[in-house]
Amino acid sequence: MKKQHLGACALPTILSLGLVLAFTLSAINVQADPTLDNILKEGQAMTTAGAQSQKRIDKLQEETDDLYQEFKSVSKEIEGLRVYNRQLQKQIDDQLKVINQLTTSIDQVTVIERQVQPLILRMLDALEQFIELDAPFLLNERQQRIATLYDVQDRADVSVAEKFRQVLEAYRIEAEYGRSMIAYEDTQNIAGADLQVNVLVVGRVALLYQSKDKKLNGVWDQRNNAWQELSAGEYANSIFQAIKIARGESPFQIIKLPIPSPEAAQ
Repeated sequence: MKKQHLGACALPTILSLGLVLAFTLSAINVQADPTLDNILKEGQAMTTAGAQSQKRIDKLQEETDDLYQEFKSVSKEIEGLRVYNRQLQKQIDDQLKVINQLTTSIDQVTVIERQVQPLILRMLDALEQFIELDAPFLLNERQQRIATLYDVQDRADVSVAEKFRQVLEAYRIEAEYGRSMIAYEDTQNIAGADLQVNVLVVGRVALLYQSKDKKLNGVWDQRNNAWQELSAGEYANSIFQAIKIARGESPFQIIKLPIPSPEAAQ
């Protein structure tokens, strides 16, 4: 019996058939194997879950970055507040020093007020006595000023400083009379009768009067505390001119007036 040898051309064909058969069987086995299908599905599910997890991780990372930036901003703001608070504390400490100084000053002012009020009353008493002893010009006005100042001393709504200022103002007015030339109308008791006259104040050097018709003229005698009548016509024109000067109706000029001799100091 003769052995038949397969030719070289037949070998590829056999191999091709074998591969086809193998792939076919493999495909049949995959379709028929439910376990492998489940594994593929699980792998796909895990891939999807991983992608979703990665998205959550990315979102958390963004939120973390935002929180970190916010933390840095708040930390910077807190540091600025600490610097501001330190500066503010220095100002508060300085204000407390000022408050302590003011408290001490207020205590001192209270002591001074207790000393100033009696001084004001003594000054008023002295001014009132001075007006009583002085020549009687503008007497009602000056006495009313003193009475008003006494009333002010009893008022609680007027500070001690204001009371003291008003008393000093009254002293200033009285001092100004000694450097002024004043003329005004007044009623004076002349020889036992009330007479409407023009009164002339020449500082505190002379106090004179003149009737409207210039017939009666007189000078205040401080020693006797009374009016002294002048001779008719002796100083009538001079007194009349002096009254016009005092009222601003005539320019200043040299005028001869009766001047009482000064009293000796007591």
